[in-house]
Amino acid sequence: MQAEPASPPTVWSESRRLIPRLVVRPLLRFMELEASSAAVMLGAAVLAVVWANSAFADGYTAVFDTAVRLSFGTWHPLGALTVREWVNDGAMTLFFFVVALEIKRELVHGELRRPAAAALPVLAAVGGMVVPAVIYLSFTAGTAGASGWGVPMATDIAFAVAVVTAAGSRVPPAARVFLLTLAIADDLGAIVVIALFYAGHLAVLPLLGALATVGVAWLLQRGHVRALTPYVLLGIGCWVLLHHSGVHPTLAGVAFGLLTPAWPWYDATQFAQRARAQARAVEDATSAATCADPTAARALTADQLDSVRSAVRETVRLAHEALPPLDRIQARLSALVSFVVVPVFALANAGFSLSGRGSMSHDAALVTAGVGVGLVAGKTLGIFGTTWVVTRLPGLTLPSGTRWTHLLGLSLCAGIGFTVALFVGDIAFSDAGLGEAAKLGIFTGSVVSGLAGFIALRCCRPR
Repeated sequence: MQAEPASPPTVWSESRRLIPRLVVRPLLRFMELEASSAAVMLGAAVLAVVWANSAFADGYTAVFDTAVRLSFGTWHPLGALTVREWVNDGAMTLFFFVVALEIKRELVHGELRRPAAAALPVLAAVGGMVVPAVIYLSFTAGTAGASGWGVPMATDIAFAVAVVTAAGSRVPPAARVFLLTLAIADDLGAIVVIALFYAGHLAVLPLLGALATVGVAWLLQRGHVRALTPYVLLGIGCWVLLHHSGVHPTLAGVAFGLLTPAWPWYDATQFAQRARAQARAVEDATSAATCADPTAARALTADQLDSVRSAVRETVRLAHEALPPLDRIQARLSALVSFVVVPVFALANAGFSLSGRGSMSHDAALVTAGVGVGLVAGKTLGIFGTTWVVTRLPGLTLPSGTRWTHLLGLSLCAGIGFTVALFVGDIAFSDAGLGEAAKLGIFTGSVVSGLAGFIALRCCRPR
C-alpha cells in the first residue's frame, strides 16, 4: 500500500517557537485590526509634539529640514529638497495612490457604483466640506490665514473608523458603510481641491509632459501590457514632471491609481478551465511514476519534473492574473502606507512648539479657531444638516437601522481631520507661524470631535 504523503513543514511564523509565538503572530494580528493604523499614526503624532517641545527640539528641526539632493553626475533633476519635502511630496504620493485605488474600487464595485445608494453619503460629504470651509473663512476672511480654508474640509478615515469600531455593536453595519462612503467621497473632494486651488505657478510644458505619461500608461493598459515596470517608470516620470509644473506631484499617485484596472485579466470561468488543464498535466506526469516513496517528485524523470514545474509556474501565473491588479497592488502597499508612510508623515509634520501659544499673532489665533471650529461644528452641521435636508426628498432615506442619534455621532467622527488636513496645511501656508497655528487647530478639533463622536455613539441604544 502506498504511504500517505508527508505533511508539509510548518511555516516558521506559525510554529511554536518563542519569537513567532510571542512577537510575530501578535504583531500580525495587531496589523490586521482596522484601528491599529490609527494607533500607530497617533503615536507618531504624539512623539512629534513631545520631540518638538523637548530639550531635543533643535534635533527635530535639524532632521526634517536637512536638504537631500538627488544627483546624476552634475545633473540635479529635482534640486535640493528637505527631508520633510521628500516625505510630503514623495512618500505621500503612495498614500494618495492607495486612496485613489480605494476610490476606484468603490466606483467599480462598491457603493459609489450605484447612484441611488451613493447619493446620500456623497451629498453629505459635500455639505461636510462646504460648511467647514465657510466657517473657517468667517474667522479668517481678509487676513493672511484665509488661504487655509481647505484645511478643515478633510476627514481622516483611519481615525474615524477607529472611533466607530470602539463604539462596538451600537453602530449598525449600514451606518458604518455610510461613513466609509462619505469619507471616500470626502477624499475625492480633497484631491480636487488640492489640484484646483493649491497649485503653484503653472509651467505648461512639464504639465503637458505629465499628461503625456498618463496617456501612454492608458494606451499600454488598452494594449493589455501587464508588467508593472513600464507603469512604475511612467509614474515616476509623471511625478518629476508635475514637480516642475507647479501642480502638486502627489497627484501623480491619484492619476495612476485611478488608471489601475479593477477587473482581472482572467475571469473565474477562464481561470477554472486553465487551472484544471494544468492540474491534469501534473497528474499525468506523476501518474507515470510508480513508487511507494511518499515524496513522489523524487521518482519523476527529468522530463516529467520539467512538466510538473512548468504546470505549477503556469498555475501560479493564472492565479496571479485571476486577481484584479487593483487588489494585488493594494494588498502590497496598504500595510506599507498605513504603518510606515503615514506615521512618518505624522512624525515629520505634526511637531509644533507649545511655548508662546499665548502670545501668538491675531491672524494665527484666527487660523487655530477657524480650523478647530470648522472641524467640530462645521463637519457636524454640514453632514447632519445636509442629510436632514436631502432625506426630505423622495427616494433618499437613512441607512438601514440608522437613527438620527447614530448620524450625529458619525457626523462628529467625520470632524477628525488629520492626515489630509496636515497635508493641506503644509501647502496652504508659506508662513511658519500660521502653519503651526493650523496644526494646533487640527489637533484640538480632532480630539474634541473624536471624543464627542465616541460619546454620542455610545449613548445610542444597542442593536
